[in-house]
Amino acid sequence: MSEEGFFDLKGQIAVITGGAQGIGEGIARRLSAAGARIAILDLDEESAKSVAQNIDGFAVRCDVTSEASVAQSISAVRRNLGRISILVNNAGIAGRTGYLWELDESDLDKVYAVNLKGVFLMCRAVIEEMLESGYGRIVNVASVAGKEGNPRLIPYSSSKSAVIALTKALAKEVAGRGDITVNSISPQQYRLRFSRRFLEKRLNI
Repeated sequence: MSEEGFFDLKGQIAVITGGAQGIGEGIARRLSAAGARIAILDLDEESAKSVAQNIDGFAVRCDVTSEASVAQSISAVRRNLGRISILVNNAGIAGRTGYLWELDESDLDKVYAVNLKGVFLMCRAVIEEMLESGYGRIVNVASVAGKEGNPRLIPYSSSKSAVIALTKALAKEVAGRGDITVNSISPQQYRLRFSRRFLEKRLNI
């Protein structure tokens, strides 16, 4: 079976945060190959536009820590592409490394603002639309660090653990309210090659 044919996303609109590079870019390219129209949301607007141009997608600058920025970005996606059916929350930062006693309150706040608040705001921005249509797929990028806890990365580890808990809670909230799934993935490395079965299972296609 060809790479393009292992699942079909034709007619679907997918939003990927942090899609201008790395795992986010890889996900954007993979979902595009499956037929989805892609919207890349990223602080780095130029890089986002470069990736979007290569996959006939749409790019918009978005600060996922800002409710206003998220709302404006999602509105722009709807105007340009249509109803959002897939959301991949990939935007995240590792933050400053150090032992707990070496970190400041701001170190925690900065990581939580992107890694947890960003996921919360993005999910909230699209979930009602998914509930109204009775269909949606949300994939939150967590981390093995959120399951195991990495030393000298307490803000990152705890934020990713919170993403896993948010995912489970939201999945239970939408259960039985249509064909809507909410899952998280936990990459072990920054660069990850997604297997066919891996993405197929998470998107439940």
